[in-house]
Amino acid sequence: MSEGADKHKEVFKEEAKELLAELETSLLELEEQPDNADLIGRVFRAMHTIKGSGAMFGFDDIAKFTHDVETVFDLVRNGNLPVTKELITLTLAARDQIREMLNAYDGGQGADPAKALIITSALKQLVPGGAEKEKKTAASPAGDGKAAQGADASAPTEVVTYRIGFRPARNFFLTGMNPVGLLNELRELGDCTIVAETSDIPLLNDLDPEACYTYWNIILTTKKSADDIKDIFIFIQDDCELKIDIIDKEGALEAGKDRKKLGDILVERGDVTQEAVKQALSGQKRVGQILVEMGVVKPEKVEAALAEQEHVNEVREKRQSVEAASTIRVPSERLDSLVNLVGELVTVQARFSQVAGRQANTDLLSIAEEVERLTGELRDNTMSIRMLPIGSTFSKFKRLVRDLSRELGKEIDLTTEGAETELDKTVIEKLGDPLVHLIRNSIDHGIELPEVRAAAGKPRQGNVHLSAVHSGANVLIRIEDDGAGLDKDAIRAKGIEKGLIQADAELTDKELFLLILAPGFSTAKKVTSVSGRGVGMDVVQQALNTLRATIDIKSERGIGTSITLKLPLTLAIIDGFLTKIGEQHFIFPLSLVEECVELTRDDVVKAHNRHMAHVRGHLVPYIRLREHFLISGEAPAIEQIVITRVEDGRVGFVVDHIVGGHQTVIKNLGRFYKDAEGTAGATVLGDGTVALILDVPKLMHAVEREEVRNT
Repeated sequence: MSEGADKHKEVFKEEAKELLAELETSLLELEEQPDNADLIGRVFRAMHTIKGSGAMFGFDDIAKFTHDVETVFDLVRNGNLPVTKELITLTLAARDQIREMLNAYDGGQGADPAKALIITSALKQLVPGGAEKEKKTAASPAGDGKAAQGADASAPTEVVTYRIGFRPARNFFLTGMNPVGLLNELRELGDCTIVAETSDIPLLNDLDPEACYTYWNIILTTKKSADDIKDIFIFIQDDCELKIDIIDKEGALEAGKDRKKLGDILVERGDVTQEAVKQALSGQKRVGQILVEMGVVKPEKVEAALAEQEHVNEVREKRQSVEAASTIRVPSERLDSLVNLVGELVTVQARFSQVAGRQANTDLLSIAEEVERLTGELRDNTMSIRMLPIGSTFSKFKRLVRDLSRELGKEIDLTTEGAETELDKTVIEKLGDPLVHLIRNSIDHGIELPEVRAAAGKPRQGNVHLSAVHSGANVLIRIEDDGAGLDKDAIRAKGIEKGLIQADAELTDKELFLLILAPGFSTAKKVTSVSGRGVGMDVVQQALNTLRATIDIKSERGIGTSITLKLPLTLAIIDGFLTKIGEQHFIFPLSLVEECVELTRDDVVKAHNRHMAHVRGHLVPYIRLREHFLISGEAPAIEQIVITRVEDGRVGFVVDHIVGGHQTVIKNLGRFYKDAEGTAGATVLGDGTVALILDVPKLMHAVEREEVRNT
């Protein structure tokens, strides 16, 4: 197989996955709005595109299976089959089957052909008279084709004749397309006359063998609509010129219309100009001129109308050209490479600024400042390219809630808010699994059965609300439910049983709720297909550690539970606050730093050597990083306290010196340091030295645990 063919197959697979995601979203919305014609059209077009593109690029099994599903939805689109929950369930199953077929081409486990037959058979049973047709299909090899024809027979009865102008782009063949397949699909729609136009084919010396010079004029008489015709070309609409005009309908002659004149046909087709016809026939005048001569309109009105026509046409053309060039598909690997290069550039820029500062050369300093500004803009633009709306992740959970609530016999509605909130694509990719487990937990443990809710005076239908909102350099994602809430007594008993806490331990509600994140922790009385093994929330904790995120759990018995995840916007480059202890450098995330104050030896004596500082009338606890990281040497007489906002309080960190703001490219420390608590990575400074990036919340908890062990 050629490299070009492989490339086109990969493009199809990527676009098919996007279409399947859109198909799932549209089906779930259609279940709530069964009469929405726009949603029905979206579902049909998604399947039609997958079918047509699959056949074009050699995915014949996908094309055949999708065709069977599409045939049923064609009846829905034409108003001959109602949208029911059973239809939605079967179509969702078909969507999953297509996804499995795609995965098989990527080396995954192949889809079960028997399952595909069950789905298509069940779908055909929904069609009026479908049971009888299925019997005929089983008895006759040609039954499937006859069934499809029978479905088409229920389409609108009006016969329409279209003129279709199909002119592929000159580089059409280079995209791997074959116009013959498209023309054959047109033939299947009705009585079709196809004329190939070859006037653009140059002489042999000027001929490009890879270019497409031929275009086609097609006259099609059919019961199908113009949208059906457009659907055939939907995958290549950006690579061709397509014009569809209705030139005849049933009853046109009866309505008093004469037979079409040759001159009119030539003008409509664009083969000759109206002026040429005027010269040939003489006496033909423009509509505006005729209307003026008739005295029904003034000349200035005609001029105004012509000016409006020209203006609107220009605006539409500009808008179409802008829309055509508004997006571009780029592999994620290229974006990752770009971010890495920008990260290296940020490091080199910092080194350049440092050297320029030592040289004390005004010209060099000016250039360094300009490079710093441009590097900052490049960094921000590059990071914005990686930012994606989290709504694409939110939409996936509608299917999860639908299927799981049906399995558990519960009535649950998922609502979302803040779908437009943007996050780094890497964060979104790693966020999927923990959100799945949190939502499953809310559905299984949180929301009660309809009868239980009704007895408690609640609506039978429970609600899970998923929201996202920006908060400084972070995004807060909240999962709320109006279920039974967490059982504190059961959590405490399980924590004691597993040795996580002492029997006499005094814990706040927040500390108690965090026990559910421990490995193997579960209060479920029996193991089911959904929960009971204590694995899900452990996965959440591991993912949050990877994302440098924090979790806050609030719950009220009988009212519901709220779980808030605090995530960084990006995992690649952050604004840092550079400090120094001895010869070692440490970086705080700038978003957490509130202020810096001095710490003198007199201040330490006045506090009786307790790690507490008076800051504008408030006591702020602090941690000595020199002691925590075992850095040798004498501390300066005047140290600095970096005061940070951690969770709901303030904590200070004592360092020797403050260096200032620093654009920080985050690098992993490697597997040898994976257990090092309190560090989120490292970065390379301008002079080549390495600075540790501090994970402030984890560093604080590590110090707290160490103090508890020492008491």
